[in-house]
Amino acid sequence: MNWYLNVLKNYAGFSGRARRKEYWMFVLFNFIVAVVLVAIGAALKTQIPYIIYIVAVLIPMLAVVVRRLHDTGRSGWWFLITFVPLVGGIILLVFMCTEGARGTNEYGADPKLAPQAI
Repeated sequence: MNWYLNVLKNYAGFSGRARRKEYWMFVLFNFIVAVVLVAIGAALKTQIPYIIYIVAVLIPMLAVVVRRLHDTGRSGWWFLITFVPLVGGIILLVFMCTEGARGTNEYGADPKLAPQAI
């Protein structure tokens, strides 16, 4: 849960790097919350709660994707590859799963070397 909240606290931080764990924990909690809100919306016969949630986490999601790309040594502009039909999303998924560059790169220090709160 802390990984999710840390991303939300750094909601507009597009600089720096994000570990795989930070990114995937955020995606996991995002998915769980979205499923719960869709279920609530289905019971209420409206998807307003889900839509509000998606709009609320759009900027934090983009920020963590950019920071994750920075960790792999790529520019945040690589996110735009998702607009390439069929293969763009797959390529971005591979980038998100790739281990980050060891040591300091042009986007900052290695987040694995920084002390992490449990």
